[in-house]
Amino acid sequence: METVAITMAGFGNVGKAFARLVHHKHAEIMAAYGMNLKIIGISTRSHGSLNLKNGFDLATLSDFTGNFNEQNFPGGTSYRDTLEMISNSQADIFIENSPVNYENGQPAVSYITRALEKGMHAVTANKGPIVHAYAHLQELASQHGKKFLFESTVMDGAPVFSVVREALPVMHIEGFEGILNSCTNLILCRMESGESFEEAVYYAQSIGIAETDPSGDIDGWDAAVKVAALATVLLGYPSTPQDVQRQGIRSITQQDIHAARQAGKRWKLVCQAEKKEDQWLLSVSPKMIDSSSPYFSVDGTSSYILFRSDVLPGLGLLESNPSPDTTAYGMLADLLNIYRKAG
Repeated sequence: METVAITMAGFGNVGKAFARLVHHKHAEIMAAYGMNLKIIGISTRSHGSLNLKNGFDLATLSDFTGNFNEQNFPGGTSYRDTLEMISNSQADIFIENSPVNYENGQPAVSYITRALEKGMHAVTANKGPIVHAYAHLQELASQHGKKFLFESTVMDGAPVFSVVREALPVMHIEGFEGILNSCTNLILCRMESGESFEEAVYYAQSIGIAETDPSGDIDGWDAAVKVAALATVLLGYPSTPQDVQRQGIRSITQQDIHAARQAGKRWKLVCQAEKKEDQWLLSVSPKMIDSSSPYFSVDGTSSYILFRSDVLPGLGLLESNPSPDTTAYGMLADLLNIYRKAG
C-alpha cells in the first residue's frame, strides 16, 4: 500500500469538492490502485495555512468551514502563507486551486514552481499558470522527474488535453471553436426565457456560477484565457488572454435576443482558433448561430468544443452542466494518472 500525501492551495467550492471526492472514493482508490490518499496540508487566503503531519480526517474536512489553525486541528503546524507551507511540506503532490490571475498567473505560478522544486508533482485547475508559464513549469517538472498536469483548466472534468495528446497520435489540429464559458451560456439562455441581462447575472451569482464581480465571465476574460490555454498546449502557439481578440456579452440586449429568435437563431459566446497563413487568429465574441451549428442546442452551464484536424474533419466534446464536483474530478483524475503511469 502506497501512501500519497497531498498539500492543497485553495479551499473554496472546488477544494471542498476535491476533499469530498477523495473521501468518497478512498476505499475504491485503495482497492484499484493500492494508494492511500492523505491530505496533509491546506492553505487559504483568509482562513489560514496548516500542515497536519498525519493527515486531516477526510470526513471532517469534507464539511469543514472554519479556520485552519492549531485550535481547530490540534497537532498541526500553522504557516504565514502558502509559499511557506509548501517550502516546509513533505507532501508528494501539490493541488493548486487559487483564483485565476489573467494578467500574470501569480501567485499560482510561484506556488507550482516552489512545489516542483521541492520534488512534488503538481496538479492545477488554474488557467493562469498555463498561459503565463507553461513552458517554464513543464521544463521544471522534467528537471525534477515530476509531472505537471492541468486537465481541469478547460471544460472542468472533460479530458480535453489528454484526449488530443494521448488518444489521437499524429493528428494535426487545424482549428477549433465552441462554447467554453458556462456562466455566459447560462445568462444568454435565461435571457431567452425573458429575463433581463441584470436578472440573469443575478441568478448566475445566486447559484455560484458567477462571482460577486462577474466581469471575468461577461467581458470574455475567462473564455479568452481558456482559448489561450488550448492554443498554448495543443496548438504549440504560446498565448495569453491578451493575445485573444475579445468581446463579451455585456452589450447583448433583449432586443438582440428577440431578433435572433425571430431569425431562428441563438446568441452564443463563441471561442475560435483559426489558421491564417502562418499565424493563429484567436477570438472570443458573441455570435448568432443557427440550428446547423453543433452547439446550437448547448444549454445552461454546458460547454462544447469542436476540433477540426487533418484526419478528423470534426471531433466534438460536450460537457453537460458541470459543477465544482466535475472540476474536482478532473484534478483527482490527473493525480491518479500521474501515479498509474509512473507505476
